[in-house]
Formats: sequence, C-alpha cells, structure tokens
Amino acid sequence: ASRVLMAIGGALMWPAILGMTYELLPESRAALAGALILGVAGLGNAAGPLIGGALTDALSWRWIFFLNVPIAAFAIFVTAARVHLPREQAGEQRIDYAGIASLSAGLLLLLLAMDQSSEWGWGDPRVVGMLAASVVLVVSFGFIEPRMGPSALIPSDVARNVPFAAACLATLMMSAVFFATVLYVPQFLQKILDQSPLESGAGMLPMLGLFALMAFFSGRIYERVGAKATITAGAACLAVGPFLLSLIEEDAGYGSFVLGLAVTGTGVGLFYPSVTTAAVTALDPARSSLAGGLVYMFQIAGGALGLGLTTAIFSSASEGELESKVADEGSRVTEHQE
Repeated sequence: ASRVLMAIGGALMWPAILGMTYELLPESRAALAGALILGVAGLGNAAGPLIGGALTDALSWRWIFFLNVPIAAFAIFVTAARVHLPREQAGEQRIDYAGIASLSAGLLLLLLAMDQSSEWGWGDPRVVGMLAASVVLVVSFGFIEPRMGPSALIPSDVARNVPFAAACLATLMMSAVFFATVLYVPQFLQKILDQSPLESGAGMLPMLGLFALMAFFSGRIYERVGAKATITAGAACLAVGPFLLSLIEEDAGYGSFVLGLAVTGTGVGLFYPSVTTAAVTALDPARSSLAGGLVYMFQIAGGALGLGLTTAIFSSASEGELESKVADEGSRVTEHQE
C-alpha cells in the first residue's frame, strides 16, 4: 500500500513539475527548463544513495523514509507559497478509464509473466496466457484511444506527432537500460565486492554525479548544437556505458566500474533533459503538462520493462548456472564415494 501511494504521488507530481517549469520560463529558454529540472533531480539522485547509505549504516533503513517527511513538507510549503499559475478554464472532460485500465493491466501482466518465467518457465500455460492477454490489452488500448477524442490518455493528434512519438519511444528504450544499471550495479558492489550501503552509495557517484553535472550543461549544448545531436550523443553514451560494465569480471575491483559508470552518467545527463525538452516543445505550449506526463509514463514503463526483462534473464541464467554446479558437485561426490 505504501509503494502504491508513492507511485501515485510521483505520477501526480512529476508531470506537474515539468509543466510548471516550462510554463514559468519563456519559450526561448525551454532547453534551460529541461536542464534545471533534470539537473536538480540528478543532484537528488546523487545525494540520495549517500544519505541513505549513511543512515542505514548508522541508524536503520527506516530513517531513509522518515527523512522524506520533512523534505516533502518543505516542498509543499515552497510550492504553495511561491508557485502561482493561472488555472486553465477547460471544458468538461472525461477521464479515460478504459484506456488507463487496458494499458495498466497489459503492462502489469507482461511484467508478471517475465517475473514468473524463471520459476514456471516460458512455456508454462500461465506465462503464455499472461503474455497473450497482455498483447490483447495493449492492442485494445490502440482501438480505445481514438474513440475518446480529446479526453484520451494519448490524444490522436499527439500520437500522430512524429517528433513527440520519437522522443517517447527513445525515452522508453533508454530507460530500460538506465533503470537496470541503477538497480544491478549497487547489488554487485554490495553482494560481490562486499561494500557497505554507504560505500556502494559513494561508488555510484561517478554515474549519478556526472548525471547531475551534465544535465546542467545540457541546456547550453542543446541550444548550440540542437536536439538531434544532443539526444544522439546521450543515447550513444547510454549504450556504451552499460556495455563497458557488462565486460567486468566477477573478481574485478571497483576501479573497473569507474569508466562505465562515468560514460553512463554522461549519457543520462545529456539524454533525459534534451529528450524531455524536445518532447514538450513538439506540442503546443498549452499541453506542456500533458507532454511531461506522457514522457514520464514512457520513462517509467521503459524502466519497469527493462528491469523485468533483465531480472528474468538474470534469474534464468543464475538458476541454470546453479543447477550446473550442483550437478557437477554431485558427480564429484559420487566418484569419490565409489
């Protein structure tokens, strides 16, 4: 229940933040808006693991969540006191319950199928049934949306906007890579290299620190070379960085991680602010919140799918390796007894 509430809060907050920031700054400084939002988010991402690791080592993991209460209270106070935007006088609109339900259920079944595939097997009727139902629900979402008109979760004119659709697709793909890296690198540092939570938090700084730094610079780069070059450079780094991490051996030290983490962080800092700005500016300024919400939806969906697929591959590979080692040890024990 707590995780659900956190998810709802994030889904409400992030699109509103994007919409407010892009609306408060002049249209000519749109790249600066993206750089500021993601740069500040990068600072939080860099500080979070360090603070969380220190609290976990010194007190308890529960303090990580207690600390959020005064931070959230301060954010609410500042927003209420300083952020004042005119309320949109929109006509009566319906909520796209059918679209929300079909897309959410389709993604949920897909994630559940990938999660259970390592235990049940990909050929299990339950896994096949969930995958088939997921495809049906996602396809049905495509038929539902045109019927909802302007109230659709993804209005038809927005879906036909090629630059916006390309930005969302790129966000989906790159988020699948980035989220998996954020999850599995700390796991490796703690479980393989035996680092403490604080040490693993500090170990993520080459990636998360450069994420924040490059995000702040991305606005200037975007204005100078354009969206295509900046997004392409970020995506390239997001491909190369995790590839370098994949080459690290089990007995390698932490130094082997630094280059891969640094390249990944550089890519994230260039990619996310630039692709967000490209998506928001591809639509009418009155739709900045809608654009931000959809980009965020594709970001979270990509992250969830990337984590689900990576975890399924990891679980299947590790279980196969474990079975092979057990079988090998069993044959050695049998030979010794004979």
